[in-house]
Parts: sequence; structure tokens; C-alpha cells
Amino acid sequence: MPRSNRPRRNASAARSNKWADAVPELDLERSRAGIARRESAPDGDWMVRTMTARKAEKQYICPGCSTAIMPGIAHLVVWSDSHLFGEAAGLAERRHWHTNCWTSRTYRYR
Repeated sequence: MPRSNRPRRNASAARSNKWADAVPELDLERSRAGIARRESAPDGDWMVRTMTARKAEKQYICPGCSTAIMPGIAHLVVWSDSHLFGEAAGLAERRHWHTNCWTSRTYRYR
């Protein structure tokens, strides 16, 4: 006997499926922000976190170019992961950098 290609469930059972409900839209900007990544460079190990334009609410001075990072400008928050006095001291000395200033900084060889 040939196989039937009809669905075996009735239509009302398909509508009550919990997986068929609407899924909320994923906010990519929110999901990328707040997750620190580790970067290793000749000047040490660094923790780098992206600060989105929506979350940037204060004005900071970029140590790379000595100009202001205005509120509403996306930038990076950087702190030392290999600080001499530990992780807490490195986190306390975190700095806000322009993204381009951080990627094009010159390394200081000691």
C-alpha cells in the first residue's frame, strides 16, 4: 500500500504548538555590548569591551589622541588584564578609547 503524504495531526493541534509562537526580535547591538574580550599585545594583556553609541552617556578623554569622546559616540573601554597589583587595580584604571586610536596605537617596548 502506498504511503500517505497527509499530515496525521488535525489543524487545531498544529495551532497550539508552543514552538509556533512569535519569537521576540534579537537586538544585535545589545547582545554585542558588555562582553569583554581579551587581547594580547607586546605592551601586555588587555580586556576590551565595546561601548555602543546608545550606552555612551558621558564624555571621556581618549588617551590615544587626547581629544574628547562625546556622548553618543561608540568607543572601547580598555583595562589591563596583567596589572602589577591584580585584576581589581587594572579594572579601576580602565580607560575609554576611540576604536581607531586603540587599533592604531604604537606599542611601547620596555
